[in-house]
Amino acid sequence: MDDRSVGWIAAIIIGGFAGWIASAVMKSDTGMLANIVLGIIGAAVASFLFGLLGVAFGGWLGYLVAGVVGACILIWGARAIRR
Repeated sequence: MDDRSVGWIAAIIIGGFAGWIASAVMKSDTGMLANIVLGIIGAAVASFLFGLLGVAFGGWLGYLVAGVVGACILIWGARAIRR
């Protein structure tokens, strides 16, 4: 995902919301900083994976969707590794 289309401050805010939503969906108890990191990294991971499938997201809503999906993938992966 191209962060310039959203902006760094907006990416942090949207990443926080995305991480928070993913944390609630996956019933994971993470803090605010972890939510922001999960959302931002999750958006990058999901954008890469969706890019391989030919799907592209744009703007704030696209960044939020990609962040939630990517953060859920990261939470699932972390749980799989811990087991």
